Amino acid sequence: MSASLLRRGLELLEAPGRGKAPPGLRQERAGPRAAGAARRRKAAAAAEPRRNKATVKGRVVKSAIEEYHKKKAVNHLSENLQYMLKRRLVANKAITEQVLVQNRGRKSKDQPPKKVAKKKPQGTVFTEEDFRKFEREYFGRP
Repeated sequence: MSASLLRRGLELLEAPGRGKAPPGLRQERAGPRAAGAARRRKAAAAAEPRRNKATVKGRVVKSAIEEYHKKKAVNHLSENLQYMLKRRLVANKAITEQVLVQNRGRKSKDQPPKKVAKKKPQGTVFTEEDFRKFEREYFGRP
C-alpha cells in the first residue's frame, strides 16, 4: 500500500473536528531544521528495543540430535527380507524377462552379455555303415 492511501484511510477514520490543522497553524518542514528533526526521530526509534524479527513467537528450540535421528536413513533390509520370504509366489519367467528388458538402458554397459551358443563336438556326417558300403562299391570287396 502506498503512503497516500494510508493517509486517506486515516483521515476517514479520524473523529470529526480533529481534522487537519488550519493552514496558518501548520508547521512547514523546509530547510536545515527539518533534516535534523528527521535524524533525531530516526535515532529515537533506533534506541527503542525492538522485537527480533528472526524469531517466531512460541517457537520451541529443537534438539539437533533429534533432528539428525529423524532425517537419518533407515535400513529396511530386514523388513523387506521378511516380506519377500513370506511370499512364495513365483512370477512367470516370460513376464520377468519382459520387465527386465523394459527397465534396461540403451547404453552398452546396461546390455546383458551375449549368450554364446555352445559348439557341439564336430563329428563326421558318415556312419561306420556308410564307410563299409563305400568300401564295397569302390574296392569291390564283399
